[in-house]
Amino acid sequence: MVDKTRKIFNPSGEHRVLVTRELPGARWLEIFEEAGCRVEICSSQEVMSGDEIRSEVGDHCDGVIGQLTEAWNEEIFSALKIAGVKVYSNYAVGYNNVDVEAATSCGIPVGNTPGVLTETTAEMAVTLTLAAARRVIEADKFTRGGKYRGWQPSMFLGKLLYRKTVGVIGAGRIGSVYGKIMVEGFKMDLIYHDIRRNETLEKYISDYSRFLTEHGEKPVACDYAGTADEVLARADVVSLHPVLDNTTFHLINAARLDLMKEDAVLINVSRGQVVDEAALVAHCRDHPSFRTGLDVYEAEPDMAPGLAGLDNAVIVPHIGSATGWTREGMAVLAACNVAAILRGYPAWRKTQNIDPFLGDDPPRAAPGIVNADELSIPYYRGD
Repeated sequence: MVDKTRKIFNPSGEHRVLVTRELPGARWLEIFEEAGCRVEICSSQEVMSGDEIRSEVGDHCDGVIGQLTEAWNEEIFSALKIAGVKVYSNYAVGYNNVDVEAATSCGIPVGNTPGVLTETTAEMAVTLTLAAARRVIEADKFTRGGKYRGWQPSMFLGKLLYRKTVGVIGAGRIGSVYGKIMVEGFKMDLIYHDIRRNETLEKYISDYSRFLTEHGEKPVACDYAGTADEVLARADVVSLHPVLDNTTFHLINAARLDLMKEDAVLINVSRGQVVDEAALVAHCRDHPSFRTGLDVYEAEPDMAPGLAGLDNAVIVPHIGSATGWTREGMAVLAACNVAAILRGYPAWRKTQNIDPFLGDDPPRAAPGIVNADELSIPYYRGD
């Protein structure tokens, strides 16, 4: 049962906004105060059930900010509509936990927080790659356990990444940044798969390759693969960055793991359900030189039996976006979404840079409304 304790900010505000978890920073609260909102923040650290969400919303509420760990389904949006909720924002860039179609049928705009997680999450993917490839967690545990007795020629031999091949499945914003870091940092060739070719990424790698040759170094290559299987078979390191839908659920299964190199590294900072976790555990057990780094889990926060005991798995608790700047920026964008819709502002186009919202004078618009077209919400044209 969720603790009913709440923190209330700006209690005299005209619009009631419910936030299901405490968020970092102060600027997001200032945005709500400027919009005349009373903000009620649930203090519990437990994931809310549907019944608990409906209870917290009550008979009247104007806006809600929820979490990606909560299931925002048709039943909840129907209750929100009855309570008078005019806008919901997910505190995340992804929204596979939200039934957007149900929200749209209830006339409720759905917000997300795009643009502030890209580099932060890509950096986490790189961190997991290095930690897994160089066996950092194993070596740390060994040293802390008092087992280190001096340098040994064969102690914790890891995988060299320099001039190898990095694979990216899902070459959107995060996947592209990850690929660029690995190519520029370790002179790796890149092979990627996406439902669309990323010509911008290809040109970037081509230009970088030309830069290398001009400085007397071996060039790098960037290849588009027509299938994920080709990436898995060719790459020494594969990082997963696809959206989660029916086509990517268990994209990585036992058969596809068998396509990978014996000593490959598999990284997932996207969504846990992209990987068949039980199959991954079995593969890691059968292939001790194979390594994986995971920030997300199939049945989060639970993990598949045996995963936590694997020496060749680096596991962290969904901290891909966990930098102060990013998490505070997410709170600002979520607040801007709710405050803007309550004030009757238009939507920001998805192709526009969201950086202006992170300043002291944000545009009079909602930065991330994913169903703006379906609800015929006009787009921002400038003040």
